Amino acid sequence: MLKRLPFLCAALIALAACSHNGSDSTAPQPAPAQTSAPAAPVSAAQPAPASTAQAQAAASTAAPASSAATPAAASTATAPRKPSAPAEPFVDNGKWVEGKNYFPIEPQQPTGIPDKIVVTEAFSYACPACNAYHTSADQLEQSLPSNAVMSYLPVSFRPDENFPLFQRAYYAAKALGVAEKAHDAMFDAAWKSGELASDDLATGRPKPQSAWPTIDDVAKFYGKYGVDPKQFVAVANSFSINTQMKRADDMVKAYGVEGTPTIIVNGKYRFTPGDAGGYAQSIELTKWLVAKEAAGK
Repeated sequence: MLKRLPFLCAALIALAACSHNGSDSTAPQPAPAQTSAPAAPVSAAQPAPASTAQAQAAASTAAPASSAATPAAASTATAPRKPSAPAEPFVDNGKWVEGKNYFPIEPQQPTGIPDKIVVTEAFSYACPACNAYHTSADQLEQSLPSNAVMSYLPVSFRPDENFPLFQRAYYAAKALGVAEKAHDAMFDAAWKSGELASDDLATGRPKPQSAWPTIDDVAKFYGKYGVDPKQFVAVANSFSINTQMKRADDMVKAYGVEGTPTIIVNGKYRFTPGDAGGYAQSIELTKWLVAKEAAGK
């Protein structure tokens, strides 16, 4: 068990997650694809309480981006898919163990897309572990068969690391149709260029809150993608976005997400890269669970 200093992310931890309470542990992992950002250790947080209310289907009126505020919303917010990988047959050779490598979500949550298997990443642009994992998340999306779709669920449970701002920014960008095209660039702005960094990238320590990026800073970033900054701020502060953020928080609880990144398969299973044994293994496990769902097992 490793304990990090308050607000300090350990730069040399290879497998990491950002947790609710900041407590950490580690698991074996190949070096992450992203090496420029400090990585936080794997979550050892207490499980989030399950939500007692099912999130209702809700979709933005202008949301052609890749993911949704809730799984139900994903049906109208799915991005154009990259070429799909061939579907794989389901073979249970005992490699993946329920309760060890992946965990059931009880009750199973509706996805709103009955003809697709929905793979969701719970994440934050402000999470160093999500930054380290996002290249693998891209590879995961590209490896999904045609019967599956990828969506993203931004979390807000670390206000001390500016997560709520980036949750709001994601849903505003989705509503304006630029979330998909700017997804990787948002990670770079937070962890490479520092344009939207809440941490001092030289020290790995959070900046004073007075120096954190604001929604106006985020609006300027999305201006590079053809969005009027004033319009972005107005949308970001709208009732619709506030509602989507609340639904996202409800789904994080319903899924039992303890830290980020967490992968959710069809509202039925969840796991972290650490549970799977590494980044490459997380892709393999996701595809296995997709095949399991497709086979009705």
